[in-house]
Amino acid sequence: MKVYHVPSYDVMSQKAANLISAQIILYPQSVLGLATGSTPIGVYERLVDKHNNGELDCGGLTTFNLDEYCGLSEDDPQSYHYFMKSHLFSKVNINKEKIHLPDASAKDIEKECKRYDSQIEACGIDLQLLGIGNNGHIGFNEPGAVFEGDTHCVDLDESTILANARFFDDPNDVPRKAVTMGMKSIMLAKRILLVANGEAKRAILEKSLYGPITPLVPASILQLHPDLTVVWSD
Repeated sequence: MKVYHVPSYDVMSQKAANLISAQIILYPQSVLGLATGSTPIGVYERLVDKHNNGELDCGGLTTFNLDEYCGLSEDDPQSYHYFMKSHLFSKVNINKEKIHLPDASAKDIEKECKRYDSQIEACGIDLQLLGIGNNGHIGFNEPGAVFEGDTHCVDLDESTILANARFFDDPNDVPRKAVTMGMKSIMLAKRILLVANGEAKRAILEKSLYGPITPLVPASILQLHPDLTVVWSD
């Protein structure tokens, strides 16, 4: 485990973007696992800057996103499809055919989850970008009795709903369910990059990185990964 404690969000974003850029430059056909939420926005902004400056070619990449809300269309401004298009996909030369997100609007969610797992398994993930929730969730893998291995539909924890309410005009509009990549796909990634920002994340990071490995703190399973890098800022 490598842990970088940096002084600001800007430095965190730049450090993480540099690590992802190095992966892409060394291995242009890389498969990236991508995260959403407020923390990775700065990372994506800096990747876009590198692309615009001619430092980064995204043409060979394949991507898999961690999750998507149930009940939102792909063009809903609060959907993670929309988020990724706005912050990254529409701004770099990535092949749209190689962009993958779970279809949380599928009529048969169980079938969709199996389809998504099959796609991930066929490609493998070279570098997985993660954020962390205040309750220790990664993706939308919420605290529970067991670590959920496969892509699945999850009832979002009340703390997650509350934390995400800031992105919605009405807190009642926050979806209560989501489809999320499971722990198996995350842990099978060759490399994992976890980013976190703010003093409020200090306690959960300490529990996750140095406390007991337990599904009650989902991110604690990352202690078992052979190539984990953490970049966090106060």
